[in-house]
Amino acid sequence: MKLKMAKNSLFAILLRSPWWISFVVVLFIALGSSALLPNRYVVFGLMGAIPFFAIGVIAAYRQLRAPSQKHVAQTLVQAAAMPWREFGEALEQAFAAQGYQVSRINNTAADLELRKAGQTTLVAARRWKAGSHGVEPLRALDRERQSKDASHCVYVTLTALSDSSRRFAEKQKIELVHDQALVQLLGRRPPR
Repeated sequence: MKLKMAKNSLFAILLRSPWWISFVVVLFIALGSSALLPNRYVVFGLMGAIPFFAIGVIAAYRQLRAPSQKHVAQTLVQAAAMPWREFGEALEQAFAAQGYQVSRINNTAADLELRKAGQTTLVAARRWKAGSHGVEPLRALDRERQSKDASHCVYVTLTALSDSSRRFAEKQKIELVHDQALVQLLGRRPPR
């Protein structure tokens, strides 16, 4: 079973925040422990800062490895200029690089079928350029997942979805890949 951190837990919020905020929390805990605890207990107070220090290191590592906003914008512009065939091939290569067996499926709801470790994931990406995404393509993808008994669904788009579509995707556990996540999927180099 894969453990997942609660979306609005303190540590999840700190992971999404700038990395230095966790280190400020560590500093406050250290100063508070030194000022408020007797000398023999200060070490125990400082131990409370260890998880925040670890979260700060993880957040710094992730944020320093993340592509810059300029790179994200450049890659999204290049992806928007691609025809479907080229974009589909870029996705196939990206998923194959992650260890998936990738096969194209000719279906109106899903475009790629990924297999890894006995699990099947359906990917819908053909509407990646659409200006707005309603709930219908997500419903069709979810129905396709149920009919193929797939474990997961991924919906790829250049733009963010509407609130109702995002809520539906969250409720049906459809992973949304757009913006920075799409750039990271396609790789650190811009697509050709």
